[in-house]
Amino acid sequence: MTIPSDQKLDAKGLACPMPIVRTKKAMKELGEGLVLEIEATDAGSTSDLKAWAQSAGHQYLGTKEEQGVLRHYVRKAASTEQAAAEEGRHEAVAELDALREKLNGGALLLDVREPAEYAFGHIPGAISIPLGELEQRRSELDAESELYVICRSGTRSDLAARLLTEAGFRRVFNVVPGMNGWTGELEAIDGKPVKEESR
Repeated sequence: MTIPSDQKLDAKGLACPMPIVRTKKAMKELGEGLVLEIEATDAGSTSDLKAWAQSAGHQYLGTKEEQGVLRHYVRKAASTEQAAAEEGRHEAVAELDALREKLNGGALLLDVREPAEYAFGHIPGAISIPLGELEQRRSELDAESELYVICRSGTRSDLAARLLTEAGFRRVFNVVPGMNGWTGELEAIDGKPVKEESR
């Protein structure tokens, strides 16, 4: 399975703290909302990068190991998401329990996370259109359908729900708290189920 990323960083052969030092530098140069792939061979880099990403406000997406190389994926925090969260909320909100019921009834689920986030695990049947592509790709969606929008925490999906409503979509719901709170089935981009220990 290929995980999409926007930039790669080679930290192979480096021991702690060098993978973090190089990652910090690369993240400063990376655009907001983009995904950095860090290649490392230091076994401790997984826990180090998870802890660093959380403390820095970035999102640690996951790690894949291939032939002794750890490929870590970290999404840089976007200030526009925080600004959007502060400027207002979409009125129609759905809790995760309501989403489960609606999905059983055939409602559409739009996942507005980045491709790498989606690849590491998404709700089966979710349509992937990253928030940054939504305005150009909204014609792929039926404006008359009941549409549930999800992201990691409810912030990007809130912005997406507002954008869709402004574009004439009438039945749009922001799913809260987002994928952070989802405990149901997940599948990877290759269609295979995501194992519990991978979450």
